[in-house]
Amino acid sequence: MPKMTCSCGNGLNLQKIPCEIQYNFISDVDYDKFHGSIDAEDLYQEMKMFFKCSDCGSLWVLWDGFDENPIQYVPVLK
Repeated sequence: MPKMTCSCGNGLNLQKIPCEIQYNFISDVDYDKFHGSIDAEDLYQEMKMFFKCSDCGSLWVLWDGFDENPIQYVPVLK
């Protein structure tokens, strides 16, 4: 999935390393499994990732890695 198109029509380029629109996160429960000195790669493997559209602010979350389609979360404008 090197590129994808947001529902707003903006093209999301996922090819750059590091990727400017990629964010990594981990649940509190999964993070609690790590103790003492940890290997950064081990921590990275446990993380989920999302991409943020620079045009509309939608978040595209990969809950199950690149094997499944990402889920879009659209910001609510007030």
